[in-house]
Amino acid sequence: MSSLDSLAPDWLAWPETKQLTAAFSAHKNALRFVGGAVRDSLLSRTVHDVDAATTCHPEQTMATLHRADIKALPTGIAHGTVTAVIGKKSFEITTLRKDMACDGRHADVAFTDDWKQDAARRDFTMNALYLTPEGVLFDYFGGVDDARSGCVRFIGDAQARISEDYLRILRFFRFHARYGKLPPDAQALAACRAAAAEIGQLSGERVQKELLQLLAIPDAYKTLLLMQMESVLEHVFGFAIGNLGAFNRLETIALLTGQRMDAHAMLALFAIVSSLPQEEACRRMVDRLRLSNAHAHELFTIVRRCPDIISSLPEDRQKQLLRQMEARLFTYAVMVNWATGDGELSQSCPYARMVRLAATWDPPLFPVTGRDLLAANIKPGKDMGLLLARLEKEWEASGYSLTRKQLLARL
Repeated sequence: MSSLDSLAPDWLAWPETKQLTAAFSAHKNALRFVGGAVRDSLLSRTVHDVDAATTCHPEQTMATLHRADIKALPTGIAHGTVTAVIGKKSFEITTLRKDMACDGRHADVAFTDDWKQDAARRDFTMNALYLTPEGVLFDYFGGVDDARSGCVRFIGDAQARISEDYLRILRFFRFHARYGKLPPDAQALAACRAAAAEIGQLSGERVQKELLQLLAIPDAYKTLLLMQMESVLEHVFGFAIGNLGAFNRLETIALLTGQRMDAHAMLALFAIVSSLPQEEACRRMVDRLRLSNAHAHELFTIVRRCPDIISSLPEDRQKQLLRQMEARLFTYAVMVNWATGDGELSQSCPYARMVRLAATWDPPLFPVTGRDLLAANIKPGKDMGLLLARLEKEWEASGYSLTRKQLLARL
């Protein structure tokens, strides 16, 4: 069955886990934990979320949880998934399934009580590991050895598995970025390359989710470069991508400045297309990935503000821009200019000082408002706006030291 017979992760001893397994004790051998929690425990990685599989049908699962006074949510009951909420922990519990038909985007499934059939429909061998509440490990396809050696391998024929859901192409590269230690599995890589054009069938939302998860992985550059070499990346965006050097520099800059790449997904997207005409590339990317209005705003703010943020920018102008933009977007624009230029990759670089300024300087609020001018008998309109702008410039020139009273005295 497996080169490893048992596993004893700490989450098996969580009170919440014990409560869940106790609820299913009336159904003999009906519950096993599966997927990421088992895989990451095997690799001694931190586990936050635990999923389970069961031979119980969804209605049975709901009834079993209710009898144990556990909150049960029918989060995906049509596909066999019920979420158990115990304290602050949530467990997704899915009935064992087998594929009946697939069209590359969706699969028609039927419930089964065969654990191996359920394992066979999963994507990679390292994701088809099951652990009983007692810590007995079930590995039907060599996932233990693959996980430990860093080989991301499809279960069965890679081409057939990809044709069931073309999103698996992106999942392959994401898993390779996170878990791969060896050169990519040759069969998997060839199948991904052959089916790359089919990524265009997928919804932008699904592609976006996978892509942003990939970009958040440390040293994702190597995987993006692999995707580009295999002619996959162009199908993700719907247009050819140029030099990925800016993304490579961005990862180094994030490390230098203590930034987290998973917090800068939009910045990473911009760095990827930085070698192209920027407004047009961003517009096409927004459409292809179905980005939210908020994310689109971030991208276009970076595009339009980058010309203002050069390495020789005086500190007073930096502060002025920080007041006009939120610190996060100012930092994005600084990091993009740094990544797309030839600035030194060091803490002493002017761009590094700008990032530190954005993190430490708390922009003051302009102390004069339109109400103050109304009280001084200034009529609303263009003249009031010009007057406020003049006072604000004088306030900035004073190093933000002029008080409200001193400014109003200048009317």
